[in-house]
Amino acid sequence: MALHKIQASPENVRIGVFDAAIPPILTVASGDTVVLVCVSGDASTYPPASSGFVVGPALRAINDAAPVRHPGHIITGPIAIAGAAPGDTLEVRIDAIEYGADWGFCGFRPLGGTLPEDFPEKYLTHIAVDCARGVGRLAHGLELKLAPFFGVMGVAPPPAYGRISTIEPREHAGNIDNKELVAGTTLFLPVWAAGALFSAGDGHGVQGDGEVCINALEMCLTGTFTLILHRRADGAEPMLYPRAETPSHFISMGMHSDLDQAMKQALREMIRFICSRTTLSRQDAYQLCSLAVDFRVTQTVNGEKGVHGMLKRGLLF
Repeated sequence: MALHKIQASPENVRIGVFDAAIPPILTVASGDTVVLVCVSGDASTYPPASSGFVVGPALRAINDAAPVRHPGHIITGPIAIAGAAPGDTLEVRIDAIEYGADWGFCGFRPLGGTLPEDFPEKYLTHIAVDCARGVGRLAHGLELKLAPFFGVMGVAPPPAYGRISTIEPREHAGNIDNKELVAGTTLFLPVWAAGALFSAGDGHGVQGDGEVCINALEMCLTGTFTLILHRRADGAEPMLYPRAETPSHFISMGMHSDLDQAMKQALREMIRFICSRTTLSRQDAYQLCSLAVDFRVTQTVNGEKGVHGMLKRGLLF
């Protein structure tokens, strides 16, 4: 199996959009490993020169090349997987995540976040990242243990959607902002377009469930991903929504502008998952979800809000 590395550059990223019509920058074989260097932030998020933090040349070059940009994230890709077709499933093993800078930022702005009526101002702080210790120091002195992950990981959306924003997560995944998806976990994505067209970005140093103020600790990260294609067998039901696995849990997901509907989606997906892996009836699976599955608010700031269900490994299988 081959190893590929993609640098963050104006040619290898796109800003703010997913689109099945965007051609891949690389095509790999199933089982190949891809290292994606990812950067975060536009020029307005740069730290002041007096801070001592260094803005990397890749981030500067990307922002200089796109002075007018779509709102949204800088994502590296897309990467095509040879032979991937709609109805297949892409397994994304998150092998490693490395820090790409010694700083990040967090902030909010008018009309954004979970409480825009309470916080109508613009507010931005820069957070020092101690890469060796794996901690972030907030401006007021508090240190937080980091748990880096990518807020955006996804494939191309259904071609009929055309060009859509990276901000709202949907059935192609994208901006799911799920803090459970650290190194050593796996994301499963339904394939909607030829080649699957995987991309990643929106590095987060740390985030709580909910992500309430718009941002997590936004920072540059480099991810190592092994991409495995699972072809849909003749007559088999295709997977229609993202799922994930960690060393301790199976995860279902739901996204919707209404948090109640996001909860229902995550619950339906968990029931479907349990029934696909056991002989339990839908009724028994529904009951088990009430007794043993933890449903958590993933984020409330992306337009399409998120809920994820967590079923402990070993309980059923």
